[in-house]
Amino acid sequence: MKICNICPRHCRVDRKNESGFCGEKEEIRIAKVIDNFMWEEPCFTTKKGVVAIFFSGCNLKCSYCQNHEISSGGVGEIYSTENFISLLKEKEKTADYFDFITPSHFTSAILKALEKYTPKVPIIWNSSAYESVEELKKLDKYISVYLLDFKYADNNLGARLSHVKNYFEIAQKVVEFCAKKADVFKGEYMQSGLIIRHLVLPGEVKNSLAVLDFLKKNHSNRHLSLMSQFTPTLKSPIKRKLTALEYKIVAKHFLDNFEKGYLQDFDSASDAFIPKFN
Repeated sequence: MKICNICPRHCRVDRKNESGFCGEKEEIRIAKVIDNFMWEEPCFTTKKGVVAIFFSGCNLKCSYCQNHEISSGGVGEIYSTENFISLLKEKEKTADYFDFITPSHFTSAILKALEKYTPKVPIIWNSSAYESVEELKKLDKYISVYLLDFKYADNNLGARLSHVKNYFEIAQKVVEFCAKKADVFKGEYMQSGLIIRHLVLPGEVKNSLAVLDFLKKNHSNRHLSLMSQFTPTLKSPIKRKLTALEYKIVAKHFLDNFEKGYLQDFDSASDAFIPKFN
């Protein structure tokens, strides 16, 4: 990776020797692995459940991130290609899914590993939707489920909270590509497909309604997951939780316009659901 252009930041740094905006060099770094991770959508909560792999660093770095220890805190353990493959082989024995959480800035290294060994359980690509479609095309045959967080329809909000000028345009293209993967279920459990998430932020109801309007117009037949779980951290510029009225307004719009999906309980906003990374 002489010049890194694997995400829309186009840092153009040599990540063998220096870090990009994501804060990471080219080798995979993992902050935490959680067995039987039960906090994803119901269609993944099987008996064995999900093995969640939290990748260190992030190419978006939202200022309100609940996992800022791993997105910006520099925690984690380096994994060579061989060590990452060994991790996959070990954990697939006790999992029904792998959940790759915030993996986009490691797509080249992950692809290198998956080309050598493909797990026998579905891989969930759990990302911010701010990534390169060209990189996803390379990975697509190894990924079973795209779990995309569609954050902003307002680029000004994206610039203010996530230091990115063109989030909406990038996310549109990513969702359009990922929507090519058909939804396949085994009973009530998803084996392949797309779920689009949206986190309602305090004071930003207008943005949430605009996101829903866009998804209704372009992807109304897909599963949407509406989330209320925002919890402010000490570093967050947003200092309060969502109000019941804010969530009620957005939830009603969701229920009025979508037939498939998930609605998170309002009381999900708690730091009890934030993994500990130390």
